Amino acid sequence: MTSKRVLVAYGSKHGATAGIADELGKTLRGDGFDTDVVSADAVSDVSGYDAVVLGGALYAGRWNGEATQCARRNAGQLRHRSVWLFSSGPVDSSAEQRDIPPVHGVARWMKRFDAQEHTTFGGALTAETPGRIARALVRRGKGGDFRNPERIQEWAHHIADELT
Repeated sequence: MTSKRVLVAYGSKHGATAGIADELGKTLRGDGFDTDVVSADAVSDVSGYDAVVLGGALYAGRWNGEATQCARRNAGQLRHRSVWLFSSGPVDSSAEQRDIPPVHGVARWMKRFDAQEHTTFGGALTAETPGRIARALVRRGKGGDFRNPERIQEWAHHIADELT
């Protein structure tokens, strides 16, 4: 029996969401799935995959443009696959404390693809994050890395369970 192929695609402006996608991919590979992790802007065809995990960073209540464009570009094929969506972005512990529902645009994609589910992970805003606003927030103590590797791995194991 050949293993199922899974694509983890992500839209990430500064790398935090890419880190989440990498962790998801590593865990899915460990669970026996043939998994590719690719930037959403590089995804033009998902027909070779049994399942797709698509994620994007949140900015001002909107999903990353690369993730949105990937969803739009591949909408026809995504309707015929198992799809999970994720968001990243809160730079506080809120994603650990409660389930954060998808923003409006992501909720629409969920319906359109009949997605299995959506989850929101904490984001990261650190001294390495580029940009004047980011640096100012970090200087004011508003930054940090709120990604939780254990929670990311747990969700990947859950996806693996659903696929088997």
